[in-house]
Amino acid sequence: MTNKTDEISNASPALEKLTLGKTVEYVQTYSPELLQAVPRSLSRDTIGLTGSLPFTGEDIWNAYELSWLNMRGKPQVAIMQCIVPFDSPHLIESKSFKLYLNSFNQSKIESIQTLTNTLTSDLSNCAGKSVQVKIILPKDFASQKIEDLPGENIDDQDIEFTDYQLDASALKTTSKQVSETLCSNLLKSNCLITNQPDWGSIMIRYSGAQIDQESLLRYLISFRLHNEFHEQCVERIFQDIKHYCKPSKLTVYARYTRRGGLDINPFRSDFESAYNIARQARQ
Repeated sequence: MTNKTDEISNASPALEKLTLGKTVEYVQTYSPELLQAVPRSLSRDTIGLTGSLPFTGEDIWNAYELSWLNMRGKPQVAIMQCIVPFDSPHLIESKSFKLYLNSFNQSKIESIQTLTNTLTSDLSNCAGKSVQVKIILPKDFASQKIEDLPGENIDDQDIEFTDYQLDASALKTTSKQVSETLCSNLLKSNCLITNQPDWGSIMIRYSGAQIDQESLLRYLISFRLHNEFHEQCVERIFQDIKHYCKPSKLTVYARYTRRGGLDINPFRSDFESAYNIARQARQ
């Protein structure tokens, strides 16, 4: 069965030019030209996100394989966090991000500030808007926490599932008005280009008619064969819940497991600012 995201991947020149899904040579010295951008409009147009966006938020990236050489040639390592604003014209394609970071491996950098400035400039140029970059050094590794997503986990429901095609119409509400936070570890989608699995956990915080938990779990599981980038999936989930459940307030926050030393954690909300929840054990 062909969906619109499949059609986009086949038709869009912006996607055809990506190195994602292609054999590439790993560059060992600083090469900012490796970064590749994907227009956010490609997916937003298909789900009706035109004009003013109904949410704010950011994409929180963590890079666990950042390394470079000091001026004496000694290897250095760190963790990098990069925050890309939701309204940047482009999202940063993940494989190109990995290749770009690997290009620092044999590059001499004179200071942490120089490294931070370089990363900030290059990634901002790719996204089309200023990003925030933070370097976490080894002395601070032990302070990095692992926690579960907040909220009531809905995964223990005893349900039978046979149809794994994306189905937003599965979402249902009750007559009860609530303000609550729900979470699930059963989110899985697939890369838009390579079809490789993307594993994630998701938090949904809302106010309004109570969302039926079984219907929400069925909806999230229906992403299991769906092909879309992480950021696009989160925005689709936000839009679908808004359309079918009509909450007065809504936050959707997903934390995806890492691939190639990178994890992506999109946050979208119409009532609260993004905040940094500690990574999960699977990340």
